[in-house]
Amino acid sequence: MSTSELPDPATLGYEQARDELVRVVTQLESGNAGLEESLLLWERGEALANRCDEWLTGARERLAEAKARREDADDTKE
Repeated sequence: MSTSELPDPATLGYEQARDELVRVVTQLESGNAGLEESLLLWERGEALANRCDEWLTGARERLAEAKARREDADDTKE
């Protein structure tokens, strides 16, 4: 497995990163990879997990902002 052939995790959407992360975990859990490949998979998995976390953090922030706007709008109606 060559990570240079794979897209940069920073360019992936949430679903793309999550799906690839699932594949990486499945490969690691199979135990069929050698040490070097396992290390590459682990590193790729860490990068993908970080990308997923970035997306989820962004989504939480957007939801909090939307909720705050709604609450502000409700307060001005009263």
